[in-house]
Order: sequence, then structure tokens, then C-alpha cells
Amino acid sequence: MTSQRLIVKNNIIKQLFSPSLSLFTSFSTLICCALPALLVSLGMGASLASFVSAFPWIVFISQFKIQTFVLAGVLFIISVYLFWKGRSAPCPSDPIQAKICSKLRSINLVMLLISLVIYLIGIFFAFIVVNFL
Repeated sequence: MTSQRLIVKNNIIKQLFSPSLSLFTSFSTLICCALPALLVSLGMGASLASFVSAFPWIVFISQFKIQTFVLAGVLFIISVYLFWKGRSAPCPSDPIQAKICSKLRSINLVMLLISLVIYLIGIFFAFIVVNFL
């Protein structure tokens, strides 16, 4: 019984790690590049100045926005690949573990979709809207 719990625990960690990392990096692209562009486009330059003074590391990340987006994109692609590879893997025959497995797959898909939306919003504000300002 203990080994089954260990397997389920390792499965939970494995299934949630890559989408969580993808979500985190997508969120960082939103913070570094999309939020400042959004604030400036809405005429909230003073808010941006106070935001940068409160979080000065945003300026450093914004200087490397291409690298930030490339890293986030690579991690997102890896997450999608791992999700796609494991989509047809069988869930355990134990009903409780099978329920956990199917719930983790649903959570995994939702996290990947949220990551994609955040990443696309970041790309829109960092690279497309900037050309019109």
C-alpha cells in the first residue's frame, strides 16, 4: 500500500510540475512585457513608474524580453509534449487512484490552456502593440 501511495505521489508531482513551470514562465512574460505596455497604452505612465519603483527587477527582465519569451515558449512546448505523450497512458485500476489520475489530466489541460492564453497576451503586448505606440 505504501508503494502505491509513493507511485501516486510521484505521478502527481510529475503531472503538475511541467504545466506549473510553463504557467510561471508565461506569467513572467506577462509581467515583464505586457503589463508595462498595457499601462502605457492606457495612459497610466505614473502607475508604471510606481510599479517599476516597487519592483525594480522588472526593468532587468524587460531588457531580455526576447530571451524570456523564447524560454517560456520552449517550456510551454515541452509541457505540451509531455501532456500529449501521457494522454493515452492508462490510469491505475484502483478507483481512487483512477479518479485522481483523470482529475490531474483535467487540471493539466486547464493549466496548459491558461499558459497559452497568457503567453499570447504577452506576445501581443510585447511585440505587436509596441509597433503602434
